[in-house]
Amino acid sequence: MVTCSRDVNSDLFYGVLGGLGQLGIITRARIAVEPAPTRVRWVRLIYTDFTAFIDDQEGLISITDGTGFDYVEGSLLMDQTTTLINNWRSSFFSGDDSEKIKKLASQFGGAIYCLEAAVYYDEPVTDAVDEKLASLLRKLRFVSGFAFAVDATYLAFLDRVREGELRLREVGLWDVPHPWLNLFVPKSAMHVFESGVFKGILKTNNSPGPVLIYPMNKNKWDERMSAVTPNEEIFYSIGLLRSATSGEWQELERQNEEILGFCHEVGIELKQYLPHYTEQSDWARHFGHKWDKFVELKKRYDPKAILSPGQQIFTPDHADAAAAVLIIYFEKLLWILCGLIGVGVGLQKQNSGIIVGIT
Repeated sequence: MVTCSRDVNSDLFYGVLGGLGQLGIITRARIAVEPAPTRVRWVRLIYTDFTAFIDDQEGLISITDGTGFDYVEGSLLMDQTTTLINNWRSSFFSGDDSEKIKKLASQFGGAIYCLEAAVYYDEPVTDAVDEKLASLLRKLRFVSGFAFAVDATYLAFLDRVREGELRLREVGLWDVPHPWLNLFVPKSAMHVFESGVFKGILKTNNSPGPVLIYPMNKNKWDERMSAVTPNEEIFYSIGLLRSATSGEWQELERQNEEILGFCHEVGIELKQYLPHYTEQSDWARHFGHKWDKFVELKKRYDPKAILSPGQQIFTPDHADAAAAVLIIYFEKLLWILCGLIGVGVGLQKQNSGIIVGIT
């Protein structure tokens, strides 16, 4: 058992963050807590202009003086019924609102965008909350008449995915395959990604599940972590959180590969979140300049390569080392047992295992 923090065993503390379970298993953690707000003013804003959509999000995450939203997340909306109406996030909209948005989407090639945001506050509601929200909305370029707002308890806001889960369970759309794809895409590539993926590969997407699109500031990510991000100050988290119905999981897997292939062809230097590779060279490329440090930490904290072997990041040399250790322990144990019963023993290691001879 090893205890680590920013000051004690700091290499392990940062290494396990984004380390894909290769360096340790967190068994205990100390988390600072603070008083939670009681209510949320929750809005969803519809965009048809992709540039306005991403510019507004980037502007909102740049606010650091407490005058901005407390929560910001964007998503793709499509005019297919299953993606817009049966989406686990769609309970926010009334039936009339959903039809209104669907009609707008059909007028703009089937794909529009939604910016979701929230302001937290404590009861009783004050004019300051209304003024803050109005001030923020005046600066944004969403489609006029397509701002939707609700007031909710903070707990209900946090539990919104659970409510969506229950809705999908009722119609048999929860316990199905989920071939998700999560990407970090550099800001400079977002327009190419939009035209090639959102309005290209996904144009005929009819699968339930959200497609999330929101920016992050690279300076919020500590460079000492194992986690890797694109080499730009702003990058986007793209989450294709789709569900497969009627046995279509293979088609969604193929579509995910098509998206990755497109990005490679046009030179988008993205990073996958929770990637799957089968070659160590691919893993080395994924970790980039952090690879050598990651290998060093692996040798230090898991030299036998016991943790997460299924990812195929570290295998042969570590496996041999583990086998050698097991042989030593086996030999010692066998000598002790044979000594107790008064027999001799001889051991010979071969490539295929251990030969034991007893006399």
